[in-house]
Amino acid sequence: MNMGFLNSTHAVLSQSTMWTVFGIAVIVLLVLDLCVFNRKNEEPHFWHTFWICVFYIVIALIFGVFVVYEEGADKGMLYFTGYLLEKSLSLDNIFVMSVIFSAIGVPSKYQHRVLFWGILGALVMRGIMIFLGEALVSRFHWVLYIFSVFLVYTGAHMLFSKEEEKPFKSTKIYKVMSKIFHVTHEIKGEHFIVKEEGKWHITPLLFALFIIETMDVIFAFDSIPAIFLITQDVFIVYTSNIFAILGLRALYFLLAAIVNKFLYLKPALSIILIFIGLKIFTPHFGFEIKTWQSLTFTMIMLTGGILLSVLKEKKACKTEK
Repeated sequence: MNMGFLNSTHAVLSQSTMWTVFGIAVIVLLVLDLCVFNRKNEEPHFWHTFWICVFYIVIALIFGVFVVYEEGADKGMLYFTGYLLEKSLSLDNIFVMSVIFSAIGVPSKYQHRVLFWGILGALVMRGIMIFLGEALVSRFHWVLYIFSVFLVYTGAHMLFSKEEEKPFKSTKIYKVMSKIFHVTHEIKGEHFIVKEEGKWHITPLLFALFIIETMDVIFAFDSIPAIFLITQDVFIVYTSNIFAILGLRALYFLLAAIVNKFLYLKPALSIILIFIGLKIFTPHFGFEIKTWQSLTFTMIMLTGGILLSVLKEKKACKTEK
């Protein structure tokens, strides 16, 4: 009885320690991001952004090693799988953010400010959605099957549908926002809100922030069910999500100009979603997909999609010459 109590107490203390370490790491990274990496509004430089991106990835991997040390190899593998999955799905976010900034006309030197506050909002919104999802799954386990069907449908839709781009100002979001608020059509420095002629107006920066936050919630409806199908451990789900999001801003500035050239990236992400969605049904057919197999499959599809895109681009360049 005492031994069981001691083990239970140790588990609680271990979880408390891990949440504390995670919280400190997030705060430190946000302070570094705001006060060190991007102290001034200026055009991002490639190598500066590259090393920041590497820094975030290394920190995420170190945290994964910490999870292995505290919780064991199985939990560590789940963390790495979740992180890679979320990082993969975030590549689609980068393309959307690039389109939003381009359509609204936000200069590069102000984009990092919008993305910083967007990341803060995502930390809160993802947390709310994850804890609500965990409460739902713990009470109604069959919800996982709904998640599965939803992911398979989403993946198939991404794989076979052809989306037509339309002018941003013709979208419903823009029309609704323009009706509710007074909107300036010019950038007012780094300000989100300005007062003109006695009325408060939102600037294109705040408009872009609102759209990005909205799109993140929409993307979360894909990514959160996906990781819940890998594990229902809230700590693993949330930390892998947040570490993937924290490095998203640096990754955006690194890849925004070329991500739309990865022709086979979206099909690869689509197949990953379908694979994760079907995973829950495999035990009913006499076999189970292990965590390391999910991780390996995700890495192969992601790497393969990028490599095939690069080869396609090189072939197209040679043909033009």
